[in-house]
Amino acid sequence: MAAAASVAAKVVAAEVVAVVQQLPERVIDSPLDMVLGATLPTKVILTVLAAFSLLSWILIIWKFRELRAVNRQADDFVFAMAGSGDLSNLNEALRELEDSPFRRVFREGIAFFSDLRPGALATRHVGEGLSSTQLEALWLTLEKSLSEERDELSHGLPWLAIIGSVSPLLGLMGTVVGVMNSFIGITSQGSANIAAVAPGIAEALTTTVAGLAVAIPAVIAYNHYASRLRLFTGELEGFASEFVGSLAREGRV
Repeated sequence: MAAAASVAAKVVAAEVVAVVQQLPERVIDSPLDMVLGATLPTKVILTVLAAFSLLSWILIIWKFRELRAVNRQADDFVFAMAGSGDLSNLNEALRELEDSPFRRVFREGIAFFSDLRPGALATRHVGEGLSSTQLEALWLTLEKSLSEERDELSHGLPWLAIIGSVSPLLGLMGTVVGVMNSFIGITSQGSANIAAVAPGIAEALTTTVAGLAVAIPAVIAYNHYASRLRLFTGELEGFASEFVGSLAREGRV
């Protein structure tokens, strides 16, 4: 009996040694070690997420500076508009300001009005006003200019929306791939030892964290800038209405 027990113990010991030798030789001391030792699909997904993160932050900084400049230009335009007595004086005052969406919309409106009524802004004499058809054409011109300015300022926002929606899906795909690799490792080793499962699970969760880290700033920035763009569009529409109202107030329409 003692001899049989000794043989059984030796067999069990040999099996344990064989299982230990089959375990992956990965030692994870930090998240960096986990990323560097990741499988090829995980590295590809993390590389794509890193590129998305870089692009999103470039867009975030670019749109922040652009919208801040537009706000400053809007304040300068409102100040010039408040200090001018009529549209002819405003047209002269705006020549000293830097180019801005407000100035471009005003220039389009003034140019179209001058084509309809040549010399009308240069004289105080109020003659026959614009017909309803001409006034409607003026509104269409202003709306076209407003649409162009809105489209110009919205550049980059669709990419923020794409990054914010695609990044979590890429992270989820990496998670699924990592879990699949873990189960494949369990099947091949015939053991559900935590040391065999933990690296694959940790690698899978890394892509989830990376996807969320990329998506959250992009979504926040998109919603913020989209709200700012709506406010800016409302200000431009209000200015277009005020422009037509100034023409009516001065008896030019």
